[in-house]
Amino acid sequence: VIHWYKQKEGEAPERLLFVSGGKVAIENGFQANRYMTEISSVQKRCVLTIKDVIPDDAATYYCAYWDPHLISGYYNKVFGSGTKLIVSEKRSSPPKNSEILQKKHENQIMYVCFIEKFYPEVIRVTWTEDEKEVTDNVVKGDTWQSTKEDEYSIASWLTVPAESEDKKYYCKYEHEEKSTSLPTQGSFPRKNSVKTASQEEDCGTVFNRGNLMYQLMHRTAYLVYVILLLKSSMYNIIILFFIYR
Repeated sequence: VIHWYKQKEGEAPERLLFVSGGKVAIENGFQANRYMTEISSVQKRCVLTIKDVIPDDAATYYCAYWDPHLISGYYNKVFGSGTKLIVSEKRSSPPKNSEILQKKHENQIMYVCFIEKFYPEVIRVTWTEDEKEVTDNVVKGDTWQSTKEDEYSIASWLTVPAESEDKKYYCKYEHEEKSTSLPTQGSFPRKNSVKTASQEEDCGTVFNRGNLMYQLMHRTAYLVYVILLLKSSMYNIIILFFIYR
């Protein structure tokens, strides 16, 4: 049995339909003739098709199924990662620029991957080494809107030990218009990780990126500091409670 859910931004998800035994059951409030599903047991996938898309269809769609727990006998509903649907008259466009900057700080190296000026804002960014995805010490920022309307940018950074300087990592991005991988070695000068200003990019932009590098480096340290401060405060509250009693 496959379920499909629709979730608009800021709202709770609502079930759109479910498929059981090859039959589709549409929930009340949805037009049955606009939704089609295809299930392939061989490929282990289910496809949802929406006909005559309208602005109200803009949402994130999740597939789900009931997974039985062999020991307890209970069922858990497992959801997919979701597919975001954007309804717009604007044509999609791939990133206009992408690059990796680096900054060495004490015994660590930070690589920052910039992907700029793409539409729509949906993009997947991952780091890999020897074709294996790297998840440790990786932080992905949120997309932000560029100065030009309807163009978005994103940054993701990877921190590695200084002794890993000779290893080659890749920043891979997947956009509906283009997918590519950027290597950490050979993509920038060793001594000057921030590229110099060109006719297409003024000095202010380069300076801002330099500042952003330092902001990204200190963000993790700041979060750790806040967590330790909160833990210390909770400890003091507990001690005062017992002293008061």
